[in-house]
Amino acid sequence: MAINIQPLADRVVIRPIEREEITKGGIVLPDTIKERPVEGDVLAAGPGRLSDDGKRIPMDIKVGDRIVYTKYGGTEIKVDDEELIILNESNILAKKK
Repeated sequence: MAINIQPLADRVVIRPIEREEITKGGIVLPDTIKERPVEGDVLAAGPGRLSDDGKRIPMDIKVGDRIVYTKYGGTEIKVDDEELIILNESNILAKKK
């Protein structure tokens, strides 16, 4: 899916992956009890941040990567009726393989 937003510097736009939470007994938890997602797919990535001497530091993350990020990091936005998150590369904890 192409989005019409381009993040700047070391920011990425992600689509959070909602997981259906089911207890061991098979009860589906309602949205009010579910935890905030911590995994997502990268939809857009900025060019990387600038170092103190003005050189571009490329990002380790690219479009299409599945990432794990901090629970309350980033800014939620709505683009074309879809909930997305913009976050800094420093809020990304890991890249899933």
